[in-house]
Amino acid sequence: MYLKRLAVVLGAVAVASCSSNPSGPSGGHTTALTVNNNFFDPTPDTVAAGQVTFTWTSGGVSHNVTWDTGPGTLPASSSTMTSGTYQPTLVVGTYHYHCTIHGAGMSGTIVVQ
Repeated sequence: MYLKRLAVVLGAVAVASCSSNPSGPSGGHTTALTVNNNFFDPTPDTVAAGQVTFTWTSGGVSHNVTWDTGPGTLPASSSTMTSGTYQPTLVVGTYHYHCTIHGAGMSGTIVVQ
């Protein structure tokens, strides 16, 4: 029983340490994700509902964010870029996404709570 309680406490600590930051006048959240050379960082990530920001730091390598699964209507995919940002708004649920240029090897997951 002690180990079960410890696992629940550790799980709660892990969720509480997610990288969401309050932002904007609407009181939503923005979470920063990096689109790097052939990977997304962090993934998986647990965030509060609201806007997330993907920032390209790939140094001239083209990438995009294409949504595979998620709740309801999925956000529009990003354009293919070598630099810049993409800011979709996400509702509660689990989202899976990938870069169509690099396929399943460059994919990620966001859990929105």
